[in-house]
Amino acid sequence: MNDHQFKFSNAVIGLPVFFVLFLWILYWFQIRYDFDFYKNGIYPRDFSGLQGVLFSPFIHENLNHLYNNSIPLLVLLAALQYFYPKQSIKVIIFGILFSGLITWIIGRQNYHIGASGLIYVLVSFIFFKGIQTRYYRLVALSLSVILLYGGMIWYVFPEIDNTISWEGHLAGFITGFAMTLFYKTPEYTKPVVYDWQKADFNPENDPFMKHFDDNGNFINTEILTDEGEDFNPYFNSNFLVNYTITKSESPIEDNSIDKN
Repeated sequence: MNDHQFKFSNAVIGLPVFFVLFLWILYWFQIRYDFDFYKNGIYPRDFSGLQGVLFSPFIHENLNHLYNNSIPLLVLLAALQYFYPKQSIKVIIFGILFSGLITWIIGRQNYHIGASGLIYVLVSFIFFKGIQTRYYRLVALSLSVILLYGGMIWYVFPEIDNTISWEGHLAGFITGFAMTLFYKTPEYTKPVVYDWQKADFNPENDPFMKHFDDNGNFINTEILTDEGEDFNPYFNSNFLVNYTITKSESPIEDNSIDKN
């Protein structure tokens, strides 16, 4: 894979905008018609609570909760679609399912709602996959994600804030990392291998290396033609060039620049 395979498409903008817009429409229905969507969240180790595996990412407690999840979703979904277009839909769908299942298994006996679990899936997947590829653009993307959202790692621990679903955050983080191991990305551009790096390289047959001895010193490789003229088999020109080196008797003083 090379840089030309990173192509902008309408899905790079359309996917995150549609997803976030859908969350806001659901929240509008929730407050407009007084729907109680909270009971459709994940309720751990309860059979009826399994419905939350599908529905919980689309349910939010209040406007502040929805807003705080919307901005990261816009950024991360756009990055996922641009750099990993073939894996993006699978990462979203299976990220929601498996992070929800893990939350259902390890979570506290309470309703778990919100798209933050998916956000942790995206952060984890984009970061670890970029490091694994060792491709400079994706590594740079991984570092950018850490700069923007690295502080989120603290919210996978229960001691930070018991009012948030740290279990959902942890489940998303684990799920994202697991999917980087499962989904293989195409091989990226291999590093350039020069002739002198190849195993069959013979410096005696290389026209450039003939100009240097074993110690790396330049040597004159000019030979005489049949007419008795000097001929250089590597550096050859039809133009005669005279080089003149002039030594100044006194240093030139330049008073036009002030040095501080």
